[in-house]
Amino acid sequence: MSPFTYARAADAADAIRRGGEAQTKYLGGGTNLVDLLRETLERPAALVDVTGLSNAIEERADGGLLIGAAVRNTALAEHRAVRTRYPALSRAIVAGASAQIRNMATVGGNLLQRTRCTYFYDDDGSRCNKRQPGQGCDAIDGFNRIHAILGASPACVATHPSDMCVALAAFDAVVHLRGAGGERTILLNDLHRLPGDRPDLETVLEPGELITAVELPALPFAARSTYRKVRDRASYAFALVSVAAALELDGGTVKDVRLALGGVAHKPWRAWKAEAALRGRPATVENFRAAAEAELVDARPLTHNAFKIELVRRTVAAVLGELMEDHP
Repeated sequence: MSPFTYARAADAADAIRRGGEAQTKYLGGGTNLVDLLRETLERPAALVDVTGLSNAIEERADGGLLIGAAVRNTALAEHRAVRTRYPALSRAIVAGASAQIRNMATVGGNLLQRTRCTYFYDDDGSRCNKRQPGQGCDAIDGFNRIHAILGASPACVATHPSDMCVALAAFDAVVHLRGAGGERTILLNDLHRLPGDRPDLETVLEPGELITAVELPALPFAARSTYRKVRDRASYAFALVSVAAALELDGGTVKDVRLALGGVAHKPWRAWKAEAALRGRPATVENFRAAAEAELVDARPLTHNAFKIELVRRTVAAVLGELMEDHP
């Protein structure tokens, strides 16, 4: 581990002032960053502890929520308004990690966690453009069972590891940012970049910019939502494929739907094409599979992960079928 200085920010303004210095990282729960420090994949000159920032979950009059960036994952998953208004989010968080990690991990840190690609972590013998731009990507011709089938590039096929972000993407979450230039908001769907030729640039954050909150807009039919994670083992494993979904029916017709996928791309993948294919159509298993097929039209499997295409089809159909059966 490389040496670094440590300071605890008194508030957001203090964090921004300290974070503007070169080679500074913000520290939340540390559940990912500390691992990266140990592996010397991150070598900041300074850490700014931002766990003292807002840990409040504010219920808005319209039914939405404003979630402070320092809210612990456990607190968010257990909050009454989250469990009743956005149950897919609560289920995604619980599926994401062990209780010990959820007790430490923060909302802001969850959004910024980095890939678990084994080639990214293998600093001694593997080429990785995410770790060192221009080096190459050994995952493309290597063992790539867990890697991306959507949105990848010749430079990187890594996947985003978050479960929570998949549910937030489905619900049109808005990320509140603060930096030296002031405050701004951005859709969570626009926060993470696809790899292109610079997979080391993972988000659209400016240097020193800080996540201060995540806003969930009011979405009444999100109360009928769920999250399903398909993984190699039942306990603490990253998703091969995951689905966050909410479904609103008008009789037997899909009035509205939200779908997002995890484990398939460099970012939480909002399934816009599948949603468009479903709205106004009869709610049937055949149409659910056809919608998944529409989303997968641009899928590009690798040597070891072609199974993910059928797994997405089946999981989307199963999740939407479950929501259809539970619909009043």
